[in-house]
Amino acid sequence: MTTLKSKLQDDLTTAIKARDELRSSTLRLTLTAVQKEEVAGTEARELSDAEVEKIIAREAKKRREAAEAFDKGGRGEQAERERAEGEVLAAYLPKPLTDEELESLVAEAIAEAKAGGAEGPKAMGAVMKIVNPKIAGRAEGGRVAAAVKKLLAG
Repeated sequence: MTTLKSKLQDDLTTAIKARDELRSSTLRLTLTAVQKEEVAGTEARELSDAEVEKIIAREAKKRREAAEAFDKGGRGEQAERERAEGEVLAAYLPKPLTDEELESLVAEAIAEAKAGGAEGPKAMGAVMKIVNPKIAGRAEGGRVAAAVKKLLAG
């Protein structure tokens, strides 16, 4: 078993014993998503920590989007619950990149792409291929794409 998955299970047990309903329900849903991913496809497999991290990030993103939808619908109480669940999941994710850190990584990737012959706005794909593995779950794709576009244009 991966260390991240076992940490989730240990924390779930602790949350259940502490009668922490929010934490236990959030961790249950996340572990269910992990187990569902493990049995998806033709053969059951053990997920790596990186794959489990991606699932946690996906679940956290669902919580953010749901909170926005609840806010727009005038359901503040549900929006707050979704945000609280997102905070529980954020504890298992790597620290997000600041704007400055993101821009410096993108600038390095642009320099690397230019060395490979990619120039101008058409180099977006090449830059994204270089920068995505370096960022790996520490920034959302839209934020990364916006930074790449900004630096390629200017």
